[in-house]
Amino acid sequence: MHVTRAILAAALLAVLAAGGLTAQQKKKPGSDDEGYVPVVAPEGKNSKNKKKEQDLNQTLPPQRELPSTIAAETGRLAFQVSPLSSRGLLSQQTRDALKALLKNNHGTIVKLRAFVAGSGDLRRVGELAGELFTERRQPLPVLTVVQVGALPMEGAQIVIESTETDRKVVNPNGVAFLSAQPAANVAESLDKLKALLAANGMQPSDALSVTCFVSALDAPRDTQSLTAAGFSGAAFNYVQMRREPVTPAAACEARARMAKTASSIDPQVALISSPQVVFTGTQLAFGAQDADLNLAFDRLAKALASMNTSLRQAVTSHLYVASNGTAAQAFAKQTAHWGSRPPASTMLPIEGLPSLDAPLGIEVVAVADASAGR
Repeated sequence: MHVTRAILAAALLAVLAAGGLTAQQKKKPGSDDEGYVPVVAPEGKNSKNKKKEQDLNQTLPPQRELPSTIAAETGRLAFQVSPLSSRGLLSQQTRDALKALLKNNHGTIVKLRAFVAGSGDLRRVGELAGELFTERRQPLPVLTVVQVGALPMEGAQIVIESTETDRKVVNPNGVAFLSAQPAANVAESLDKLKALLAANGMQPSDALSVTCFVSALDAPRDTQSLTAAGFSGAAFNYVQMRREPVTPAAACEARARMAKTASSIDPQVALISSPQVVFTGTQLAFGAQDADLNLAFDRLAKALASMNTSLRQAVTSHLYVASNGTAAQAFAKQTAHWGSRPPASTMLPIEGLPSLDAPLGIEVVAVADASAGR
């Protein structure tokens, strides 16, 4: 009996060994699996959870693109400027700047304008904004990204301005948009802003934000000029337009809380009491030919049309010029597209735009109804 059992056990082992040898012989020589006997874990609780996580990750929606236009209530508009930092490279500084703006805002951010110094990839700013706003479950803002010569801190690669809608009405009479005032220095440019405000019933203390574009940085003196002129309560930004000297030497622009209701637009100041305004991101011209510039304006017009407004309803515009030869053409094109009453317009020579092929970028703010200001 014991002998018979021993013989049967030996026979069974021989069969199993033969089957294993056959399976090994079917593998290709040199296979990475050669000699490896896989261990199959039972489908327990952990494996089911892991499979569920994998399925969830595979069905996550793709990141949405930033919008080209967005509407906001004029009476709730507020402004911030991110703190400068020299920590890390462009991606880290961008994340830090966006987090600071999101932390300090009192409502919803609708527009970002980023000024990047250095040679980092400008397209990363939009990608990071999309990621962070999506993570925070915040509506995506429109975006302008411009490369400039320098910022007033060594190692700083980005500063971001934000336009937001406050939770409450903070501008009951509307907002004034003052175009950049060219001058020999920041102090003179600020004086021009003061005169424009006074002519329209406002004071420097009514300014919500001030941005000064300069040919050469002199931060201590220019900050003193800002305080001396009475603009110290405004969110302040200060950038060098290009690494090389440019004209004008300084040009400061402002947004201010209106003291009384009014609606008027001229090349220097737009007084807007319209209930809503529409902000656009930057439309780029990919080339300097007439057809290239016209196409950029056409795309901008199409974006505005989706919000039931138009270029002729623009109240303020910015033209960012990366090529000197494009400035005159761009000015002529905007005059043709604006109609008989151009907006408060600012044209700036800058270092570059998110595409190397783009000599010009255009953005506007337009009223959201046809009756306001026109």
